[in-house]
Amino acid sequence: MSTETVEKEKEPLFSKKNKALITDPLSDNNPITIQVLGICSALAVTVKMNNALVMSLSVLAVLILGNLVVSLMRNVIPGRIRIIVQLVVVASLVIIVDQVLKAYVYDVSKQLSVFVGLIITNCIIMGRLEAFALGNKPWPSILDGIGNGLGYGLLLVVIAFFKELFGSGTLMGIEIFGSNGAEPTGLYAIGYENDGLMLLPPSSLVIVGIYIWIQRSRKKHLIETH
Repeated sequence: MSTETVEKEKEPLFSKKNKALITDPLSDNNPITIQVLGICSALAVTVKMNNALVMSLSVLAVLILGNLVVSLMRNVIPGRIRIIVQLVVVASLVIIVDQVLKAYVYDVSKQLSVFVGLIITNCIIMGRLEAFALGNKPWPSILDGIGNGLGYGLLLVVIAFFKELFGSGTLMGIEIFGSNGAEPTGLYAIGYENDGLMLLPPSSLVIVGIYIWIQRSRKKHLIETH
């Protein structure tokens, strides 16, 4: 056994390299703001925090399990049909996730509607399976799935936070600005009105744009490399 092989076998589970697989997608290599993947669902399912959280957890679960399964099969998948195999793996996982959502959070499942099914063609998932899981061992693939899933979820939650807060005056369905009923209270009592534009997809693009501007203002190297 060579020295190089022994060193690889002794590499800790959470080495610096492995930790980067989780931390990089949260900032320097975020799948939405840097890789520009998964932007469609970021625009469509972020009106409410509940929807954003459930969608984020769904994508996270599919990414982790999909990366794991494809990594385990990487040496036996024929190159000609690798995309088909990946689609079958992802489709099977999405069906399971969809059934779990319908069983435990049916109302949210109805609101997400077709977008859960569209996880099958989510660019982030197919991109990670093709670019990472097919060429790496199971453990790094799991960490890559966790990192990209969290990076995706982070943006969805940030977008949903501002959209629900200023568009509906609530967070997770809880009234924040006061009551907007027959007798307004809180901010509504002094004339505040919900911004209907925040409930529309264009506001998501504005929030993502502001997020990217802040991100690149703080990390100048992102401007040079992307």
